[in-house]
Amino acid sequence: MPSLTTRDKLIEAGHEVFYREGFLSVGLDRLLSEVGCSKQTFYNHFESKDDLIVAVIDMHHRWWSGEIRDRIQRAAGPDPRGQILAMFDVMDEIINSPEYRGCMYINAAVNFPQPHHPAHQSALKAKADGVQLLVDLARRAGASDPVAFAQEVDLLIEGALITRQVSPDRDTCAIARRAAQTLIDKYLPAVA
Repeated sequence: MPSLTTRDKLIEAGHEVFYREGFLSVGLDRLLSEVGCSKQTFYNHFESKDDLIVAVIDMHHRWWSGEIRDRIQRAAGPDPRGQILAMFDVMDEIINSPEYRGCMYINAAVNFPQPHHPAHQSALKAKADGVQLLVDLARRAGASDPVAFAQEVDLLIEGALITRQVSPDRDTCAIARRAAQTLIDKYLPAVA
């Protein structure tokens, strides 16, 4: 396995520490100390801390896009209806793990609320890709209105993520899954 470049090390360290402690609470000096590089080396790879944050969000998005598809495929096989419901099972595993510190994209949007901020834009793109995955699954499942279905299921997912982040209720995903089943019954053809 090839060794990581300094840029990759900065992104990985940023991912770990920003997710654990927040984008705004971790200073650049602390991050550089964890990686063991100078400010000059950092600025050879990134224009600013914000530039690193965007790289962290984008790296997380590339990883998560593949991870969610793999997990729902393993849980439900090729059936798109099953994969939609499996999303809630996968989310349940993630948001009830001790390492869960909220959705990285929601955290970024909250920390950088200005819609034009690059970190906010990166989080927005990741969220839009999640909706597109739902649209694709809904189309494959024969939904009467794949876009409306995806938008409504996405609101359930977002609500579950935020609710679990602020509440000790471990049944958040089960509740959202029940609501998603209602949407499946509304939009998808009955299973014969």
